[in-house]
Amino acid sequence: MSPNARLIEFLNGTSPDSEGRRLSEIVAWPDERLERVHDFIQWMFPLTEPSPVNPAAPVLDAATIAAVRAQPEALANLQAAYQRMLRFYRASSHWITPGNHNHLRITRILKCLRLTGLDAEAREFFEWLSAIYEQERAKPNPGITARSFEFWRHAAGDFSVFPPPQARDRRP
Repeated sequence: MSPNARLIEFLNGTSPDSEGRRLSEIVAWPDERLERVHDFIQWMFPLTEPSPVNPAAPVLDAATIAAVRAQPEALANLQAAYQRMLRFYRASSHWITPGNHNHLRITRILKCLRLTGLDAEAREFFEWLSAIYEQERAKPNPGITARSFEFWRHAAGDFSVFPPPQARDRRP
């Protein structure tokens, strides 16, 4: 099986998505546009399953995952995309409402980071989300449901239960 060349080129910044947008352009969007547009996240953070929302979005397979992990430019661009979305979420609490579509985006980001080997970024994001969840669940009407948090925990690999790979790989 050969890797998805179009997705690799998009993540490397050399080719546009299905709508003609380059990753560098999307990362530069203002927060309002990131909130309003719904068909970019599947390209920015691809998964192994098709998107029911964006059927034109690419899907990761084993060959594409290996190719992404082997390309420093693709990984650097994924890190930049993650940092942009982290700034987006830190800038506002608009997404901290039950059932908000950003909860699905967050799950996607966590999964993609793990699939592409960006475990440190996934860990950082999950720890930040965990702190917000702890604050929210103390409220009478939390903005993040236990169900959303469980999806995030699963997507992140639950770093509170499973140590990061470096710790697991150490032999006494």
